[in-house]
Amino acid sequence: MIELKGTSWQQRYSMKEIFTLQCRILDKPETLAKFCDIIAKTGSFISDIKLTGTEDQFLLRDVTIFAPDKKQVEKIAKQAESTGDIQILNIRNETLQTHSRGSIDVVSRMPIKSLTDLRMVYTPGVAEVCETIQKDPVKAWELTGICDRVAIATNGTAVLGLGDIGTLGSLPVMEGKASIMAEFVHISAFPILINSKDPDVFVETIVRIASGFGAIQMEDVAAPECFEIEEKLEKALNIPVFHDDQHGTATIVLAALINALKLTGKQKENCSCLMLGAGAAGTAISKILLGFGIGDIVVYDSFGPLYRGRTEKMNKYKQELAQITNKKNQKSPLAEGFKDKDIFIGVARPNMITGKMVESMAKKAIVLPLSNPVGEISKEEAYKAGAAIAADGRDINNAQAYPGIFRGALDARATKITMAMKVAAAQKIAELTPHGQLVPDVLDRNIHRQIADAVAEAWKKNK
Repeated sequence: MIELKGTSWQQRYSMKEIFTLQCRILDKPETLAKFCDIIAKTGSFISDIKLTGTEDQFLLRDVTIFAPDKKQVEKIAKQAESTGDIQILNIRNETLQTHSRGSIDVVSRMPIKSLTDLRMVYTPGVAEVCETIQKDPVKAWELTGICDRVAIATNGTAVLGLGDIGTLGSLPVMEGKASIMAEFVHISAFPILINSKDPDVFVETIVRIASGFGAIQMEDVAAPECFEIEEKLEKALNIPVFHDDQHGTATIVLAALINALKLTGKQKENCSCLMLGAGAAGTAISKILLGFGIGDIVVYDSFGPLYRGRTEKMNKYKQELAQITNKKNQKSPLAEGFKDKDIFIGVARPNMITGKMVESMAKKAIVLPLSNPVGEISKEEAYKAGAAIAADGRDINNAQAYPGIFRGALDARATKITMAMKVAAAQKIAELTPHGQLVPDVLDRNIHRQIADAVAEAWKKNK
């Protein structure tokens, strides 16, 4: 086992929810300790305790905890109040609070402090800008926000690990991605919700609005329709079209794998990989890893391995993938497929892999169960079964890749995002990662800037 450095509270506790309990606690030494013991025994974790005031013989405290869900928190509150010394005044879901009124806003880049300012931003001054663009449309790149503007388009058919929950349910995700773009790389990104599962409607909608954007980010669109939509948009538009669930995921996985290979001393050309999941992410990851030089990949879907000659539950995209993977045309069941594999990557469903499967892998195995919110196997189980490196979807996230990729594409005025640009991004991410980690800190703005520069340079070299 190779110990990886760098953890967040999500990685440490595998909890997705943060709650604050506003409490009135009797001012005795043992009362707070009793409350902490109740929290610990339910399997939740304390993040912070703040004294907010006093009231007679009581102290008012905010106790923030990491918990799996609200049901667990309500259980804590009930047990605490049963002591007679603790009263729960309010339970605040910090995640919902963060998204209150949305996570993005539109603000003016130009301060309007006088009538002169107003008349230059708007009429009558803006007329000259309009006429300039009418005469030379290329000027729009300099005289409008297109150079910093991305559309995040979804039909809500494959939202995180939630599935087909529709466009309105997906909106917080789109806003979250827009917030990340704004914070890390100064891109104005706008959610575009397309209420149709018809690929042609999706394509037509984006084509009609594309002139106001410098790039299109597809998000949470289910396979196989996402492949068709992306292909058609790339043909119809002269700006980058990037399905993040495919290519953002593939880029960050490649970056993590580059560092995993260094840590284990494995050579890419000698490595075999079992990929579980033949949808958007599995397909894109397989292609980028093969392009990078991984020896062989066997891709499994819910019906078994993809191989040349298979006809059951296949489509043209799986057929294409079967032609470039699985060199030995392996047809064995999933459990047998793990034997002697160097790498496992999961982008399928939770808890599909057992410790015995990992035990049968090659020495110094690299195990990446990336399904969200719960992986195909826990990291703890993977390490117990002998994995040298194990990391999940909390450790390896496409938010570490796509901001820099889009910033670089816009800076270079690229007309598409190529394989060379994605590989350049992955290599730069790997290069900037501190020793002992698989990927760098997503909060480091400077890293996103360097990724953007590498992507822009790759476009200039290969366009």
